[in-house]
Amino acid sequence: ICLYLIMADSVSNTPFSNLVVIELGHSVAAPFAGQIFADMGAMVIKVEKKTGDDARHWGPPFWEGASAFFQSLNRGKYSVVCDLRNPKDLAALMELIILKADVLIQNLRPGQVEELNLGEQKLLNLKPSLIYCNIGAFGKVGPLKDKPGYDPLMQAFGGIMSTTGEFGRPPVRVGASIVDMGTGLWAVIGVLTALLQRQQTGKGQVVDVSLYETATNWVSLLASQYLASGELQKPQGSGAPGIVPYKAYKTKDGFLVVAAGSNGLFQRLAILLGEVDWVTDPRYIDNPSRVENQDVLYSFLDAHFINKSTAHWIKHLEDAGIPCAPVQNLAEMVAHPQTDALELIQNIPGTSMRFFGLPLSINGVRPKPTLRPPVLGEHTKSLLNKVE
Repeated sequence: ICLYLIMADSVSNTPFSNLVVIELGHSVAAPFAGQIFADMGAMVIKVEKKTGDDARHWGPPFWEGASAFFQSLNRGKYSVVCDLRNPKDLAALMELIILKADVLIQNLRPGQVEELNLGEQKLLNLKPSLIYCNIGAFGKVGPLKDKPGYDPLMQAFGGIMSTTGEFGRPPVRVGASIVDMGTGLWAVIGVLTALLQRQQTGKGQVVDVSLYETATNWVSLLASQYLASGELQKPQGSGAPGIVPYKAYKTKDGFLVVAAGSNGLFQRLAILLGEVDWVTDPRYIDNPSRVENQDVLYSFLDAHFINKSTAHWIKHLEDAGIPCAPVQNLAEMVAHPQTDALELIQNIPGTSMRFFGLPLSINGVRPKPTLRPPVLGEHTKSLLNKVE
């Protein structure tokens, strides 16, 4: 079996230009982790089945040959098609891992990598310096360790849905895939930690993250309130339990979020609205009192904000030093000058596609993608030269 890599010259000066990551993943969590490494300059080799990652078909909309979801999550990668149940394909992949890989990220169904002889102990025995990252559903132990999982299931099971939406109405999923993408972030954090340890010891590590653990972490602040009091908070809609006033209001032409949770900010808000008596009203004298009387207070605030436009309120609130923001839709957010100033949306080389880049800059420079998303199996021959 002959193997060789084609490293892109354009990534030679990026933070991880010498790092090779094998992404044995699909859908969102593992591909998002791999995409972060790709944007940071690593060579990320995506291993796909013959029909490709299911996310290729998650549309419409489709964009230049695959779904917009897939293209966004897989820019800058190399795609190889590998039948993991074919001994020759598996041998070729195994050799690639042993000879070239620094990191392997996998989110196959529980137990599948062991069935395929691609489990952590097998590969670490063959390559002790390998960083092996498992992305699972419920973690490696416990009664649910063998169950699969998806973002909406984990938003439900992990408690997120019970805290999202409005009291008395059905539970609501957060629109963004926060559990999948959050798990991808934790995978990257774990891998970076293991890489640092490898620099010191020369030894690889096994990193374990899961959707369930990520979901519980997202609600950890809310769960702390339950652990402290034994009481469940009701869903707050646009507000936040334990902080008042701190929510969205309907204006004459839209919606506006006002964050006036401190005593000083509340006093400024009361004066701005001409409600000077609120400053000394025992019901609103401090945050615990405002939380206890929030229904009454919010009814008064709702009646104020509905009378003027969003622009009117933003001007007067900002002049008073009270934090606020309009509720923007995605089109408004994309078109906003702040988005443009930060150069958050990046052109993908060789395509007409544009995607949001990584939300960080190093020495004032945001990492930029250097390769377009791969066509299915585009690099199989160059990276996995399999003997037929």
